[in-house]
Formats: sequence, C-alpha cells, structure tokens
Amino acid sequence: HREAVSYLQQRGLHAPEIVEHMGIGYAPGRCLRPWLGQLGYPVPALRQAGLVNAGGCDTYAHRIVFPLESNLYGRSIGDAAPHRFLPGGKGGLYAWEQVRRCAEIILVEGLFDYAVLWQAGFHNVTCSLGTHLNAHQFQQLCSGPRTVYLAFDSDGNGSGQSAAQWISRRLGAQGVDARRVQL
Repeated sequence: HREAVSYLQQRGLHAPEIVEHMGIGYAPGRCLRPWLGQLGYPVPALRQAGLVNAGGCDTYAHRIVFPLESNLYGRSIGDAAPHRFLPGGKGGLYAWEQVRRCAEIILVEGLFDYAVLWQAGFHNVTCSLGTHLNAHQFQQLCSGPRTVYLAFDSDGNGSGQSAAQWISRRLGAQGVDARRVQL
C-alpha cells in the first residue's frame, strides 16, 4: 500500500530489512473481519479479542502494525487515536531475547525509535512501548550486569526525560548502571 510505504519513509524507515526484521505490516481496514469470518471466527470472539469494534469494523484500520511478543501494536496513519494495543498487558521489552546478553543496552520508548536505531546499525536496542516500565520490563533490565542507556524523547512537556530520570534512579538503586541520553 502506497500510503503505508509513504508513512514509513516519513518516519525515517527506508530499509526493507527493518520491515522484515520487525514483521511490520499494514492494516488497510474492511478486510480482517470478513476474512476471519470466512475462517469461522464469530464476530463476538473478534470483538472480545479487540480486532473488531462494537460497530463490527476492524479496529486496526489504516494502521501500521507491529507484532509483539504477547500483543499487537497499531500506529494510526489517519485521524484515529494514534496508538492501539489488543486488550491485555504490553508484555516484556521488545526484542529482549536479541539483546538480553548485551553488556550495553539502549532503551527507547517507541517502536519507530527502535526501528530507526536498528536500521542505523544499533542492534543492542530494545523498546519499552511507552515511558512507564511494567514490573516484568524492569526485572528484565535488572537481570544481569549491564549499562542501560535511556534514550527517551525530549517531548515539549518533558514527560520522556522525566520518565528517563525516574527509571534511571530506580535502576541505579538496583545496581544497574543507567545513563540518560539527552536528545
């Protein structure tokens, strides 16, 4: 889909390898419900899973889609709310198995941040899917001796840098060498 490719390029993703590495897809809308219906899935089950809204429409319409370990993330390229997850927790850190043995890890907030860094050759990067770590994500970072570089956004409201400072203190209290990256 041309609109999806254009959006990815606007976000700085231009290497086909990153699309393949992350399993990035596109949900144009109006096709998931009929397809899953043909496979025998009833609409109430699709609604409960978070794939169809109360009106029976695809909830991931016009979204760049990223498969996660235990969820699905969709980033709107239209006017809808920008972020969407399936019901349930966001799970652990993104691509943790690929970086868990690294002595230095770069932690970013979002999947596009992850993608741009990975594309630039930083393969020791992981993503928290937001500024707040859940207990499992925090435990992952504390699971071994390492340095964690917190590269959170410099938002206009300061939320990214405030979160990085708070996480840095929490990690430091657990003996993890945590350093904030000023963006």
